[in-house]
Amino acid sequence: MPKEKPKVFHKMHVKTGDTVQVIAGKDKGKVGEVMKALPQDSKVLVKGVNMKTKHVKPQAEGESGRVVTQEFPIHSSNVMLYSTKQNVASRVCYTVTAEGKKVRMLKKTGEILDK
Repeated sequence: MPKEKPKVFHKMHVKTGDTVQVIAGKDKGKVGEVMKALPQDSKVLVKGVNMKTKHVKPQAEGESGRVVTQEFPIHSSNVMLYSTKQNVASRVCYTVTAEGKKVRMLKKTGEILDK
């Protein structure tokens, strides 16, 4: 019986709900919201990005098959956090608030992401 690899969760600069811009690949330049972060693969699911068509077989008797378009994950290194207020993509840095809480901040705008 082959040994199963232990699950490794990678630290990522993006979280679910963040607005990001794609900086590499066929969807370069597109802006969307992170629907799901997959830290075990270092991938993210971005709304409206990396759309693939999938043919679905009929499940019930008399039902017809269909073609479904859905988002597929892209690597987190191919996305950059995006400021919707100033419409600019920026790298992320970490800073400590007055309450002593570590939060993520956009380098270009100084906008704090975590509440």
